[in-house]
Amino acid sequence: MPVYQAIVLAIVQGLTEFLPVSSTAHLWVVPWLLKWNDPGLTFDVALHAGTLAAVLLYFWRYWLEMIKLVLGLSDSKPAAPPAPPPPQVQGPYRSALIQKPPAAGSMAMVGENRPLFWFLVIATIPGGIAGWLFERAADEQLRSPFVIGTALIVVGLLMGVSERVGRGDLSLEQVGLLDSIVVGLAQAFAVIPGVSRSGSTMTAGLFRRMNRETAARFSFLLSTPLIAGACLKKGLEIHHSGMPANMRMPFLLGTIVSAVVGYAVIAVLMRYLERRTFTVFVVYRVILGVVLLALGWGLRH
Repeated sequence: MPVYQAIVLAIVQGLTEFLPVSSTAHLWVVPWLLKWNDPGLTFDVALHAGTLAAVLLYFWRYWLEMIKLVLGLSDSKPAAPPAPPPPQVQGPYRSALIQKPPAAGSMAMVGENRPLFWFLVIATIPGGIAGWLFERAADEQLRSPFVIGTALIVVGLLMGVSERVGRGDLSLEQVGLLDSIVVGLAQAFAVIPGVSRSGSTMTAGLFRRMNRETAARFSFLLSTPLIAGACLKKGLEIHHSGMPANMRMPFLLGTIVSAVVGYAVIAVLMRYLERRTFTVFVVYRVILGVVLLALGWGLRH
């Protein structure tokens, strides 16, 4: 595998794994359009390892706090009620009076939600079962412009509807068992190419009246066990078969580049969702889906 292809695909993975636009779709479309060979299982593991590193690095404080809550070791206190809006002040002191959002990794939204760890465990089960039973079949039979294009459009439209009807204020501290199950079931559909794990789970979170930041945080936390499981499963396959010598450099570059880009995307998206909506992703998904359907139709005729 040429090094430049490894870098390009790693950038694509890092950009699209955490944005609600389907990394599977993009990792299929880019080589298909450029007529590159399938990078294979080894490189797939590298991309999973990189994105796993990114999400763990960004959210490690969340996992640590949840584990401490489960073990009864946390000294955290319930989150304080939101502060009143800052006064509308003009002039040089205005920025100092505007309340800043919590920093990345802040535990303000976890609070005393002691069962959250177990909710995540339960919510992971549908996606794990779907991946175990259908991932190979989906990869071999459903990777076509018609399936991917349709999935991009359908989930994009659902995301648009959720933006309008699901405007809620549910924080991570308030997420319950039913919320987790619904989002977990949505994640199971991500086995279909083009659906997008983050897209389906964030959309379900909005329908469950989570605010946008909570929907994104819960989606990323929920994705962590599945990415880790996929990485472990495919990594064991490589361990048994051995890594080809010519894949060592692409593997290293794929892991590092996807990790760096993935971390940056998570950080930017979390800041973006503080004040913006998912509308840009809705539009992007629909346009890309229409383009893929047109390309697929053109190839058939």
